[in-house]
Amino acid sequence: MNAPNEHDFPATPLRRLPAQASAWRLQLAIGLGACGGTALLLVHAADVPGTVAAYSLFAYALLVGGLLYRSPPVFLRQGPGAANGITLLRAALAAPVSIVALHPGSWDTLTTVWLIGISALVVTLDAVDGAVARRTRRTGAFGARFDMEVDAWLILILSLLVWRTGQAGAWVLLIGLLRYAFVVGGWYWAWLSARLPPSRRRQTVCVLQSLALLAALAPVMPAQAASIVVLAALLSLSYSFAVDVLWLYRHANGAPTR
Repeated sequence: MNAPNEHDFPATPLRRLPAQASAWRLQLAIGLGACGGTALLLVHAADVPGTVAAYSLFAYALLVGGLLYRSPPVFLRQGPGAANGITLLRAALAAPVSIVALHPGSWDTLTTVWLIGISALVVTLDAVDGAVARRTRRTGAFGARFDMEVDAWLILILSLLVWRTGQAGAWVLLIGLLRYAFVVGGWYWAWLSARLPPSRRRQTVCVLQSLALLAALAPVMPAQAASIVVLAALLSLSYSFAVDVLWLYRHANGAPTR
């Protein structure tokens, strides 16, 4: 029999471990309620199409499936933990925002205000999940990666919203796409996928991207001012990526291309 891969989807872990199963079910249910409730709020209060709710729940189902599939065995044995539960909540709240951003058609100022408010909550909770992880001493590579993926996706969606509201040109999408270009580069140049040391600069720049994009979305912000704000954010992000790429290159030790 082959040894199980850490990413193999377990057949019955939640049935064998009632306590852990309860933790998973509770946090998945909270996420489902947050996703569905936020979607319905946007449908009724912001007058977005009703299909947004259905697509949001479908997106959440895909998220949960991917999370369970990719979770390492320790998470399935011990439960996701409070910090990862908060990250899951952030992803659940971001799902309806993503669907609105990707949905064809335009929306009014009230919808934009709601999208800003929900996104701001997701950004605020980013500080909470990290603090909870450190306090509960459940920090790890998987939780950090999950948190980073939620951050990256939200920044991409906010970039799309800024473009679609006419606050900046299509170039603003570079803010959201740079990180994914970095990942794709790592598929070809192995040295780009090496582990980077922790960096306060990287964390600060990430937060600044979110704040700049939220500010640019504000209806009271003139388009010209919004463009200046997000351009400054893009330049700071480009600088941060350049620093990381240079560090990885200097420490590559002749890593081959793939």
